Amino acid sequence: MTPPLPTLFLSHGAPTLPLEDIPVSRFLKGLGRGLARPRAILMVSAHWETPAPTLGGDTSPKTIHDFHGFPEALYKLEYPAPGDPALAARAAELLEAAGFEARIHPRRGLDHGAWNPLMLAYPEADIPVVQLSIQTALGPAHHFALGTALAPLRGEGVLVVGSGNTTHNLGDPRRAMAHVAPPDDVRAFDEWLIAAVAEARTDDLLDYRARAPAATHQHPSEDHILPLFVAMGAASNAEAARGRLLHRSYCLAVLAMSAFAFEG
Repeated sequence: MTPPLPTLFLSHGAPTLPLEDIPVSRFLKGLGRGLARPRAILMVSAHWETPAPTLGGDTSPKTIHDFHGFPEALYKLEYPAPGDPALAARAAELLEAAGFEARIHPRRGLDHGAWNPLMLAYPEADIPVVQLSIQTALGPAHHFALGTALAPLRGEGVLVVGSGNTTHNLGDPRRAMAHVAPPDDVRAFDEWLIAAVAEARTDDLLDYRARAPAATHQHPSEDHILPLFVAMGAASNAEAARGRLLHRSYCLAVLAMSAFAFEG
């Protein structure tokens, strides 16, 4: 029997993350060395949205540069990790058994929410990666249930990773430029989330938009927090999943970069 792997939630920040020497990039560079080596990674990125849960089934997923206006060096980065069509099929089977309509996209590559953190944590790009999409309109409970359905993968050598951001409101760039330290509302939401995760307050987390301070301001759209609920669900067996804080820092003042491990 393979000991179940933890699940992770990582904040991936701006696309320039692999080019920067900041606290979160230094944390991610050491992350892979601190974990048991997985046979494959199932990555849930905030940057792939589809109507139904969809898995990347390409044997050699391309590196998608899904951003504009950044330094030329960023567009030259490649993350040539192999895909794993068998894992995509296995994940789809688990989702369908749980009542989801799962699909497989035969040519989907890896967007920057997937390859940015993986390039730092596993720079050799020698671990197969399968990406799973999110359904932003369906909210936290849907994504928690997705994770719960995928929980058996943890015992099959698969590392389930959610990639998003603890806070993600870039709608007012002047606000980000005006602060060196994180604004009070950003810090308050981050602190609330860290405490709720550590105390396994699953009901509070699933209803975070009503219960967390300034929640709708920190997440005008839910896309960047929904991968957290997949990671929670995959470690929970449909019960409370206590999380362990792995990292905390801020980027551009308004992006909280917290990272968590969930071990059931």
